[in-house]
Amino acid sequence: MIERQTYTYPDLGVVAQVSVFADEAHAIFHVEPRGEYFLPQYQRLKAAEARLKTLGTPVMKRYFLSDAANQAQLVQDDSPCSISLIQQPPLDGSKVALWVYYVSNAEVSSSNGTVIISRNGYRHLWTMGMSSAEGDSAEQTHTLLRQYVDKLSAFDATIADNCVRTWFFVRDVDTQYAGMVRARREDFLTYGLNPQTHYIASTGIGGTPAESKAIVQFGAYALTGFQPEQQQYLYARTHLNPTYEYGVTFERGVRIAYGDRAHVFISGTASINNRGLVEHEGDFVQQTHRMWENVEALLKEAQATMDDVMQIIVYLRDTADYDTAARLFQERFPQTPRVITLAPVCRPTWLVEMECIAITRHGNQKFRPF
Repeated sequence: MIERQTYTYPDLGVVAQVSVFADEAHAIFHVEPRGEYFLPQYQRLKAAEARLKTLGTPVMKRYFLSDAANQAQLVQDDSPCSISLIQQPPLDGSKVALWVYYVSNAEVSSSNGTVIISRNGYRHLWTMGMSSAEGDSAEQTHTLLRQYVDKLSAFDATIADNCVRTWFFVRDVDTQYAGMVRARREDFLTYGLNPQTHYIASTGIGGTPAESKAIVQFGAYALTGFQPEQQQYLYARTHLNPTYEYGVTFERGVRIAYGDRAHVFISGTASINNRGLVEHEGDFVQQTHRMWENVEALLKEAQATMDDVMQIIVYLRDTADYDTAARLFQERFPQTPRVITLAPVCRPTWLVEMECIAITRHGNQKFRPF
């Protein structure tokens, strides 16, 4: 069972929303603006994080920044985890929010920019915050994918066999996204990823790297030591179509079954139908409801429900929709850790997108526990 708790620290002006499943936890930290510049907000957030050390060892962190070019250099985080810093401003008026994934009772190490969790014969590989300063969005994507493939090879892993989840954050998504998509498709073909095999669960969304010449930031999670039948791709064909039908190359979601649980990674999901068309153009509320319906269909295929969701990231195109989004998500998911950010979706007519991670007790005992 998932235990959810909200920790409020009035002295710090910080709220931490936490979900715990056995020895895993996801926390999202929100800081009260208080009219301050970045550093005091960041310091208050870090003080609150220090009070929750009992959640386990931090494995992955994502800082959502309002001005990455100026703020990234002020983030001093020596945690033994994989960290990404991306300009996707939190829309609650603050300059920073933080998502942390924790694991207890595991051996944690790092190598060449990858954090490794080793337990029960599995190696969980988190590689976040990669960027390149040379070339256009396509060239940078080629570079990042080549670099990632090289990183995986050090673990006797490949992108086709071992990569579970990716994130592509693109500066000015309306003009630069197409180059990233083209390069990803070309590279995936060379790695054996195509409509006849499979792709990888992913989010491709607006986000500004701190490096001024970086157009694309890349992050990924991979797994070694598992059997292929532990991995199940999610389609929800009643609601969604294969992404390759409209020129992009990712899976809608993926489920990894262990002996004692299952992890479900839902890709960036918006208000789309099973013909690949946007539903409810111009209507933010109806788009939100259709997006939830699509996510529920994917979760159902993974033997999960919204009650199993550990965390949610919400991406908005228009800051004016924040109050509506905050109200809708608070009514539907009052205790689920979530953050709402400014991050335009790849189609201008999509007003809102979300991604999430779920954990269920419905694993498969023929596999080793997590």
